[in-house]
Order: sequence, then structure tokens, then C-alpha cells
Amino acid sequence: MNKKRIAVLVSGGVDSAVVVDRLYKEGHDLHLFYIRIGMDNGEGDCSADEDMEMCTLIARKYGLPLKEVSLHEEYWNHVMAYTLETVRKGLTPHPDMMCNKLIKFGFFEERWGHEFDAVATGHYASIREIDGMKFLATAVDPVKDQTDFLAQISYRQLDHLMFPLGDIPKSEVRAMAAEAALPNARRKDSQGICFLGKIDYSDFIKRHLGVKEGAVVEIETGRKIGTHKGYWFHTIGQRKGLGLSGGPWFVVRKNVKDNVVYVSNGYDTHKQYGRVVPVEEMNWITLNPFDADAPARFRASEGRLQIAFKNRHSPQFIPGVMSVTAEGGYRIEAEEDVQGIAPGQFAIVYTPDRQLCLGSGMISLPENKKHKRHHKPKA
Repeated sequence: MNKKRIAVLVSGGVDSAVVVDRLYKEGHDLHLFYIRIGMDNGEGDCSADEDMEMCTLIARKYGLPLKEVSLHEEYWNHVMAYTLETVRKGLTPHPDMMCNKLIKFGFFEERWGHEFDAVATGHYASIREIDGMKFLATAVDPVKDQTDFLAQISYRQLDHLMFPLGDIPKSEVRAMAAEAALPNARRKDSQGICFLGKIDYSDFIKRHLGVKEGAVVEIETGRKIGTHKGYWFHTIGQRKGLGLSGGPWFVVRKNVKDNVVYVSNGYDTHKQYGRVVPVEEMNWITLNPFDADAPARFRASEGRLQIAFKNRHSPQFIPGVMSVTAEGGYRIEAEEDVQGIAPGQFAIVYTPDRQLCLGSGMISLPENKKHKRHHKPKA
């Protein structure tokens, strides 16, 4: 293998530490970077001091340079602005996906990453070359696969990335960390949204959007069965945190104008499911299968593309067919019921064999619901 000068994004976690160990043993020239995104006021500190201490120990172990870079203003001006605006519209944001696109592989790449042969991260994903083109490919560990968090990146970003953990199961990563005597070999994986750190998500939303009491309504009957503190605290498909008895209850719709949250009772009600997923603002990473000059093996046939897709972070794929709408958006017809189709979230599109991630687009409001007036709740 040719020796490369590589920027490694380290987080203090075991995954990025094993990336350092693996690339170091391959003989590459490594430069470690820790991106700080927490605000100076302490909000969203993401345990940065503890993380940085762990990164320092890793750097010392291998005798590598470590640089802490601050992108907190960029994060809060772009990712957080997107997150709060999306929530305010009654949609469900995906800040981690935008962090990868705009911060880790956006601002970092522009200011520091471009000086290196490649940027390596601890994401569980792979890169596969086919017919001279690079494709984002799924990891061997289906539970840890993170291609759904990377599906908004561009081809230019992909072309400069390395994912050294794509061919390693998580259990083996832990074993490699123990064998290498890494100081964070037993450190727990971080959970939740990175910028929040120890802050509860609902508390964070409350700080920025406040509280506004509204009705919780049973969608089948129009009967008011409870109250909520603001539609922005709830997302389609949500079950926990509703405070309703006689459940299980699921959020199935929101009326932003009237601040009403609609719920449905039970596991099997059809109101929780759908088979049509409308998609807009589609980001194709390597190629657009609907272009006439797309390679035949990837090209849509008669305007229809056989795909597998996800609408949430999960090891499960859903088979379906994708087509272009008259308005220029896209429409996915799933072959099975899809639970919790949440506008604002993303549909991540894969090849039918589930090996390549082609890209992703934002789930939009269904056409028959965009202008439909919801009935007022009954007292």
C-alpha cells in the first residue's frame, strides 16, 4: 500500500481510535484532528474536555500530532439553524446527517482536510470502485452500518474520504482496541445527537422554541384525549413521552397551524403506516439513475427504479420502486407497510442488493395532506 498523508477525525471514542491504530500499523503519515462544536456558553458541550483528553492519550501513544479545531460557530449557524427551522415547521430534522455534510466533510475539508491525501473517520461504511467511479457502500456489520448518516454527502467529498472500519464487525473493533491496549477500549459508545452532549433534547427545544399548550386528538374520532406542550416536541411515529393512558398511542399527524397532535391507538391501525413515500431535494452521490446517460446497470427502466431504502436508522431495508413525479420530485412505492413516515426525515436509497447507497432525499408531506384541512378537535 502506498504511504498516504491522512487527516484522521478523532472523537475520543473507540471507533476512531481503532482507525488510528489500523492506519498507523499500515505505515501512513497520520495527523489527528478533534472538531469542537460546543458553544462557549456551555450549551451542547458534548463532553468535549473528556473527549479531548482521550484523544490526547491516543496521540501520545502513537507519537502523532493532534490539533483541536473549532467549528462551533459554523455548526450553530448552519446545522442548528436548519434543525430549529425544520422543527418549527412541524417537520423532523436530521442534524447528524447535516453535520457530516456541512461540518465534518464541508467546513473541515475546506479549511484543513484538502491539504491531505485523504480524510479518515470511524464511520461504519465502505467505498467501492465500479467502472472507475466510487460508490458509498454499506459496512459488513449491518447493525452498525452508518451509510444512512452519510447519504447527503457529495461525490467530491466521497472521493476524498476513507472509512477503515467498513470491513470490520463492531465486536472485532472492540477486540482490536483491547489487543492494542487503547486507553478507551472499554469506553461506551456515545448515544443521541452529538451536539447536545448531556442536554435532554426536549429541554434544548424548549429553550429555543418555548412552550405552547395544544390538544392531543384521537384521529379516528376527533376526540380530545390530552394536551401537549407544543407540536415541535413530537414526531410522526413517536410512541413514548405522550403521557396517555390506555395505549399504546402513536403520533400519526400534526396540524402546525392549530398546534394539534393527532394520535392513533394500537399496534396495527393502518393510520401508522403507509406505502407511498414522497421525496424532494434528492441528493444523488455518484450518479442519477434517472439520467439517460447513466450506466445501464444502474439506470432506471421506463422511468421506474428498483431500490431498497430506509426511512430511519435501522439495519432493516425496505424494497420498493422509485419514480419521478410531474412536479420534479420523487415517489417511492414500498413493497411493504412503512411505519412512521415522518416529513423532514430522509429516505435513503440503495441498490436492490443493499450493497450501494445511491443517495437520499427529504421526505415531504403527502400531496393529499399538504392542503387538507384537519377537523377541529371535539371537546
